[in-house]
This record gives sequence, structure tokens and C-alpha cells, in this order.
Amino acid sequence: MGGVAGVAVRAMRIYSGIQPLWRRLGRLVFGTRFRVRIQSTVLSQRISCRCPILSAIVVFLFAVAGISNAAEFEDAQKAYRIGDYATCIQLSDKAIKNRAFGEEFYLLKAESENQTGEYRVAYDTIVDGLARYSWSIRMRVVGIESARMSGQAEQATVWQTEVIDFAGRAPWRYSDADNLVTLGRAALDIGVDARSVLEKFYDRALKLHPQHRDAMLASGELALQKQDFELAGELFQTALKKYPDDADMYFGLARAMEQGEPALSAHALSMTFKNNHRHIPGLLFRAEDAIDAEQYDAALEQIDKVLKVNPKHPAAWAYRSVIALLRNDQRGANFFRDGALATWNKNPLVDYLIGRKLSQKYRFTEGAAHQQQALDFAANYGPARLQLTQDLLRLGREEEGWKLCEEAYKADAYDVQLFNLMQLNDELSKYRTLEVDGFLIRMEAREADIYGPAVIELLQRAKRTLCAKYGLDLKDRITVEIFPHQNDFAVRTFGMPGASGFLGVCFGRVITANSPASQADHPTNWQTVLWHEFCHVVTLELTRNRMPRWLSEGISVYEERLADPTWGQRMNAANRTRIVNGRLTAIRELSGAFLRPESNADLTFAYYQSSLVVEFIIERYGLEKLKSVLAELATGVPIDLALERHLASLEQLDEEFREHAAQLARDLAPNLDWEKHDLSAIRDDDDPERLERWVADHPTSLQGLTLLSAQLIERREFARAKPYLRKLIELFPEQVGHDCPYELLAAVHRELKETEDERKILQQYCDRTDAALPSLLRLVELYSAAGDWTALQNVSKQLLAINPLLPQTQRARVTAAEQSGERAEQIAGLNALLRMEPDDPAELHFKLATVLHAAGDASAKLHVLQALETAPRYREAQQLLLKIVREKKN
Repeated sequence: MGGVAGVAVRAMRIYSGIQPLWRRLGRLVFGTRFRVRIQSTVLSQRISCRCPILSAIVVFLFAVAGISNAAEFEDAQKAYRIGDYATCIQLSDKAIKNRAFGEEFYLLKAESENQTGEYRVAYDTIVDGLARYSWSIRMRVVGIESARMSGQAEQATVWQTEVIDFAGRAPWRYSDADNLVTLGRAALDIGVDARSVLEKFYDRALKLHPQHRDAMLASGELALQKQDFELAGELFQTALKKYPDDADMYFGLARAMEQGEPALSAHALSMTFKNNHRHIPGLLFRAEDAIDAEQYDAALEQIDKVLKVNPKHPAAWAYRSVIALLRNDQRGANFFRDGALATWNKNPLVDYLIGRKLSQKYRFTEGAAHQQQALDFAANYGPARLQLTQDLLRLGREEEGWKLCEEAYKADAYDVQLFNLMQLNDELSKYRTLEVDGFLIRMEAREADIYGPAVIELLQRAKRTLCAKYGLDLKDRITVEIFPHQNDFAVRTFGMPGASGFLGVCFGRVITANSPASQADHPTNWQTVLWHEFCHVVTLELTRNRMPRWLSEGISVYEERLADPTWGQRMNAANRTRIVNGRLTAIRELSGAFLRPESNADLTFAYYQSSLVVEFIIERYGLEKLKSVLAELATGVPIDLALERHLASLEQLDEEFREHAAQLARDLAPNLDWEKHDLSAIRDDDDPERLERWVADHPTSLQGLTLLSAQLIERREFARAKPYLRKLIELFPEQVGHDCPYELLAAVHRELKETEDERKILQQYCDRTDAALPSLLRLVELYSAAGDWTALQNVSKQLLAINPLLPQTQRARVTAAEQSGERAEQIAGLNALLRMEPDDPAELHFKLATVLHAAGDASAKLHVLQALETAPRYREAQQLLLKIVREKKN
């Protein structure tokens, strides 16, 4: 079906889809009895086209006018999209004065005037446009911003109401793609749930016009708003195939890829500015990045660029307020916030932005207060509602936080973060809660039974040690949540699944951590993770959450090293290479090294360098000086000034620290030849002895010894490999990690059946590292076979700190405890094994009953009965039960 009839049918289909939605919108805004007759702000104009001939004439005239205006419109639109707003205004104004047909020139002119902060002028443009095109909802939606930002809030409400009324009464008139996108944006503005907007408006627009620029952009922006970054990335990449020079599309892609693919995000951002060097959202994005990196002067440079385009831009003034707060300038913060609200005194965006940035700096109490203010301005403002939910949960105000989360989810079920949080809340309801000594610990029930007491003991020890050392009287409850599934940890911590690489996070009084179960075959030592995070509790409490990232992380890693000789990061070959090659980051820029590192190695080194700076400060100036710096930070003094008052200027500290780090690098394996040689020809030579002759001439070469050892092992010449591996360990005993000389030499001894030598080298290795799980499990076999129960007990303790969920760990614990007579450890180990779905539960119940009976514990009877329930003919269990019964009678 074609022609007018076909258009009518399509319009009626769209009408039938969106009319019920607009009725619901009316009820949402005006109440259940929605029947409104609007007095339009301009004269209503109706054109009757009952006569077919007249209709044809009108269509013909419109077509001619469209051809004549097309070139002018394309020029004006291009100027707008590249940020040449003055030219766009000039071209649009000329077309309007020449009575060019269509609402587009009014829209371009008003949007350009909004972009440059000429809100009152834009308002007048919209009023003039509506005098010609009274039916336009697109102009009304653009005019809502102009009215709000020019002190015409009542008129903004009138236009908002008219959009709802017009679309509700005559949806067929607004069934084209342009108007569907406009209606979608209007619906979002009044709080309609995002999924309805996507399905009823944006998807319909794209069905009508699959490559409609604004529909693609709006869909991508909605996905970003709802944290669906994967979908947003797909949408913007598809759009860029059609619009390869579109700055807005590139910027959407930059935001979508920000976390997952930082290199692609950076490229997309550079393309944004290539196509529009005055792109305000992009400039604000850069300002946010600089704020996150604590580069406040750089952030102000980007903000100034925004204000040159739009001197009244509320987000720019809001970010100025944030920087003033972070610099402890409350008066300036108030002044800039007032500037942000000067154009619209109830703009929820202002306090939302200020609060969000404060929360990202871990100042959740202040952040939550700003979100509450934003919601006071606009009760249905979704971004503030979501951010306040996260703030409350991170403050430990869980009852309030989960209640708000449920309310927000009911209002917007499309929001990915809210959906994830609601799913997580269901999971958390199944967790076990342990409360002791000011700690509230949540763990999966099975894990709580297996190593919950060890978690309590570790946290109590950390509290005693670190609070005493730094002088903190900790009275508030600390919540610790340990997650067996990495995605649950990520949702609780970041709101989204993923975020691999993070082991734990501290928000101040709330700690989240991954359990060993979430880390597959190579778990990290959970004890060092909790020690690290509790150290954050201490320093964040001392500074009232006002400390730079590098100092917070640096102290925590430093304290790990002090707590246990195997914990924390130390100087190794990779760290030495970076230092020797001059890749240290200036202290002033060190917090920025944690943001979007190019690789995991870069992030790891940021942690290590930060700890070295702290170590240097304490060794050079003393712990008390560092504590004085922390006290100054608590009062709001900037880090640069606090360091200068108590230590030295940042420039001096940088210079002294670089010398200190360089000396540490030189002191690492000083007799080792660290030079990188070109051995490619030798390595690929058919003569297997050639490399050995080269090493004989370079007997301390790390590269040569490593390569030769690997070649000999590959050729299974184990005896010949031994002296080279021993030489590596002698020259560089600090070298640990996967496939280090210790592990390789132990494997060689095992191949040669040199059991005692294997045991010795494995023990040396495990004394230097905190997570050598395979080596420790091998030592369990060796010490058990040798009957060395003391050594087995020590190894079992190391295993418990890495993965207490392994049956091998608990069996080693039980065996060592049985031999040493430590009944409590034996009971704990047997109970743990029973929680691991054992193959022979009857035997474990019997063993546990035997130990409990010997200890005079009445629960022995229960366990012997459970053994007999599983194996009724278990003779030893029958005899133990009879013995227990007889003793009870006597």
C-alpha cells in the first residue's frame, strides 16, 4: 500500500502504540483525572486538506521550498556540528528572515544559542518559531532548556505540558522519526522508564529510518545513561559507519569504551576534537579525568575552554565548585555552585555532579548530601537516586540504601546498575553475618564455617596493630563483605560485573573483597588483601577520607611488607628495569598513574612506587612526620602544602626520592649482569653447545643463565641445568614468581628423584613468597612422607592464608594437628572438610566424633550418629556410640 493511504496506515499503527503511553504520561504528571485543554502560548493554526487538489498543490509548494532551503540548511547544520555556533546562528537567522519554510532553522538557531549560553535569546527564538509553527513539539522541547535556564521555569512547564497534550491528542502528527526522538527525550525528562522510551520511541524511529542520526545518538546516550556500555559501544560503532565525521558519535564511543578499552576510548576522544574542537561534553570529560588524577590546574584549563564557548554552562561551574572543595576552599565552592545555579536555581544536575565527584574521592557523606539536594530539586532525577543508593551502601547505611535501590529500580527497571544491585541484594540475603569487636562480616555460609574465624582473627590483629601505630581510636563499626563470585564483588563495589584484577576495595567503613573461590587456580593470599584494605580504613578515618590515592595505596602496600616478610610488593626485575630506565612518575602526578593504565604492569608499578615513596618518607623523615601530614589532610589542607609544612617541597621530595629509588634498584642483585644482549643468533643455532660457551664467557648474565637453563630443561638434560639454576638463585635470591629459578630447580630435583634437595629448595622459595600454592601443596606431600609434622603444620598455615577452601589444605591441617596434639585445630579442620562435600563423610564424622569425645564435648554423639546414618555398619562408629551411651549412664 503506497501514497497517502500507506502513510495513514503507518501513522495509525504508530498512533496505536504510543497513544496509551502518552495517556500514562499525562496521569504521571497531572494525576489520575488527566483531561487537560491547553491554551497554547501562540495562536493555534490548523490547515484543512479535505480537498485533494489543494492538498497536491500544498505538497508541491512544500517540495519546491525544501529544494531551495536544503543547501542553506546543510551549511547551518554542518556549522553546528563542528562547533561553529556563530556561523550556524548567522545562517539560520538569515533563512528565518527570508521566510524559509520549516522549523529546522529555528531549532538550529535556538540550539546554537543554548550552546553559547544565550538562553534568553534562544527562548525568544523558540517563541518566534512557535508563532509560525504552533504545532511543533520539537521547538517546545528545545525551548524547555532555554526557558529553565533563562528564569522562565513556568513557561518550561507549560511547554512540557503542551508536548504531552499535543502528542496525546494527535499522535499521528508526530509519527515521523524526528518527532519520535523528540518525544522520547521529553518522556525521559519527566521520568518515564527508559525501557518504554527505547521501545516506544527510539526503536520505532529506527524502524522508520534505520540510519536516522538523532535516533542512533539518542539510543546510544540512553544506553550510556543506564550503564549498558557494551550496547552503547555497538550502537556508536554502527552509527560511525554512517556518520564517520560526527563528533557526538565519537564522544559516545569514547564514553562507552572508557573502562573496557581505554586505548580505543582515547582514540575516539581525539577524533571527537578533530571534528569539533569546541565539543563541550568532550571538554568536560577531560576536566573530569584531570580531577580524578588530582591535576586540578589542568582541569581548570579544560573548564575555561568550556566557559569560552558558554560562560553560563552549569556543569562547568559545578566542576569549579568541586575543585574548590577538594582544595578546602568552601567559600569558593559556594560561589561556584551559586554560579552553576544562577541560570536555573533548581537544576538537579549541579548537585548531582558535585556529589558524584566527591564520592569518587571517597567523601561519601558530603556526596550523599549533594545527591539529596538534587532530589529535593527534582524527586524523580534518576542519576541522583542511583548515586545516593551507592553512597548509602558505601557508608554502611544499608537499610536506607537498599530501600532506595528498590524504589529506584521500580521506577527504572532498565538501569543496569540498579538491576545488578537488586540481584546482588537477593544473594546477600543468603550470606552468614559474623559480628565481633566492631566488625560486621558477611560471608557465604559455607565459607564462613570454613575460614570465618580466621577472618575475624586477622581483622582483630590488624585493628590492634595499625590503630595503635597510627593513633586511631576506632569506634565505628566496620563492615567487611567477602564474595565467592567475582561478579558479585564487582557489582557491590562498582555497580557492574567485570572489573577483573581488583582483589579488594575499602570505602572507609565498608570493605569488599574477593574470596579465594573467585580466583580460580591461582588465588592471592586473602590475608594480605584484608590487611591492606583495613589499613585503608585507618588512613581514611584519620584523614576524613581526604587523602590522595597514591598516599593511601602507598601506606597500605608498605604496611603489608611490614606485617609479614612474604607479603606485599618488593623490588624485582620488572620494577628495577622501570626505575633504571627513568620511568618513575612524579609524586605530583602519581595518583593519575592509577587511572586507565595501559597495562596491568603499569598499575602494579603504580602501587609499588607509591609504597616506595611512603617507605622513603618514613625512613628519611620519620613516622611521626607522616602522621602529621595525615592530620593536616583531615583539616582540608592540600597534600602539596601538608608535605611542604612537615617534610619538604614536592620538588625536593621528588629529587630525593628518585635518588633513593635508584639506589634500591642498584642494590638489587648487584653482582648480576642485567644487560640485554642480542642472543638471537646463538639461540637459533643448531649447535647446542654454543650458548653454553657464551655463558661461560658471561657467567653472571641473567639473560644467558635463564635462557641456557630453559634450553637444558627442554632437552631434559636436568643434571646439566642444575648449576646454572643454582647460580641464578645465588646471584638473585629475590627472584620469585611463576617459572622462577626456585620452581625450575625444584622440578629438576624431582625429575632426578633428589627428594631432600627438592624439599629444601621449595622451602626456600615458600619462605620468600605469599602465594606459591603448587609449591606448598608439593611440600605437604614431602613433609607428610617424611613425618616432619612441625614443618607440615607451618605449611598448612601458609595454605590456609591462600586457599582454605581446598580439601588438601584442610587435610594437611588435620594431619599436622593430630600429630602435634592441637585438638582445636584438628576439630576446625575436620569441620571444614565436612563442608566440602567429601567422598566419605562417614569417616570424617567418625574422626570428628572421636576428637570431640576425647575433649569431653557432648556434640560427639551427634557426629557419630551422622556417621552411622551414612554407613550403618560402620563398626568403629557403633562401638564409639555404645561407649558414649554407657558413659552418660554412669
